[in-house]
Amino acid sequence: MLRLALDGTPLLGPRTGIGEVVAGLTTGLAARPDLEVTAYALTWRGRHDLRGRLPAGVRAATAPIPARFARQAWLRAEHPRIERWTGPVDVVHSTNYVGPPTQARSVVSVYDLGFVRFPELCTADALQYPRLLERAIARGAWIHATSDAVAAEIIATFAVPTERVVRVYPGVPATRGGDAAAGRRTAGVDRYVLFVGTIEPRKNLPVLVRAFDAVAEHDPDLALVIAGTSGWGADAFVEARTRARHGDRVRELGYVSDTARRDLLAGASALAYPSRYEGFGFPPLEAMAAGVPVVATRAGAIPEVVGDAALLVELDDVDALAEALQTVVHDPDRRRALVAAGAARLDRFSWARMADEMAALYHRIAA
Repeated sequence: MLRLALDGTPLLGPRTGIGEVVAGLTTGLAARPDLEVTAYALTWRGRHDLRGRLPAGVRAATAPIPARFARQAWLRAEHPRIERWTGPVDVVHSTNYVGPPTQARSVVSVYDLGFVRFPELCTADALQYPRLLERAIARGAWIHATSDAVAAEIIATFAVPTERVVRVYPGVPATRGGDAAAGRRTAGVDRYVLFVGTIEPRKNLPVLVRAFDAVAEHDPDLALVIAGTSGWGADAFVEARTRARHGDRVRELGYVSDTARRDLLAGASALAYPSRYEGFGFPPLEAMAAGVPVVATRAGAIPEVVGDAALLVELDDVDALAEALQTVVHDPDRRRALVAAGAARLDRFSWARMADEMAALYHRIAA
């Protein structure tokens, strides 16, 4: 029986992509007879909420301090150790970049290196990650990367031995079974291109708005639907929508529930994912699971994840993006081919496989 402490903080608050990974992984690990799992969270506001977000069999351990205070301490010192809240453990899995001081073996999940490659697109908290990662690596931490692309970037950027960087793919959030009619009602239109994600500079939405504007010129019934919270730096998106000739057909829904997300995917004509950089990227896979064709950029790990199951365009190429959207919306043969390729692509991404591979890593580290 291996005693595992896992950072459950991403399970709190609105579910992000990292939250989806931690939820899927924790559920898979909880069913394993070879692990005794404790989920910890350093939080003041959510200190009473973690227990209700965990699967049966996983113990909750919370620290009633804001996470930023703990990070500030860990940037300078080797205390407080995480065992102060979890008790003795064999392995600590830091699921969100920040590896705390510990007497146990440790592994840190890294989803992308946007804070290194595009620091101007990152929050102040994210800009602390390089130093925190360096300190964790110096303690001997292993690194879990969510794609081969990210693994290669980590090895090139940090002084970490290649054998201590392990790629394990996440699964895919449940998106099948949506109600297309309900999705169209939520969108407020019968035909739409969908974007799912936070409105932030890295998602490159101004380029999508301009590409959609070109398509909309010849398709009066098509809309662009943006489903996701408005993050920092959303002004560029607002300005692009204001300048667009057909900006009135760009619909911003804000945060949507899991049910509404499934419905919107089921009713969409296509999913557009014009991101400037991704270490993995759930929305394209979610669209494939829902039987929706995908248009995305050749950025970061996106080509690795989608393979031949999406139309890929170069970053910032508005004309190419518009042409790809036009194709998937109006060419039924190409749509069918992409949907079939997407369904086949999903076989390599499962939560059960992730749990098995991560458990093998924990045992390897502990040994």
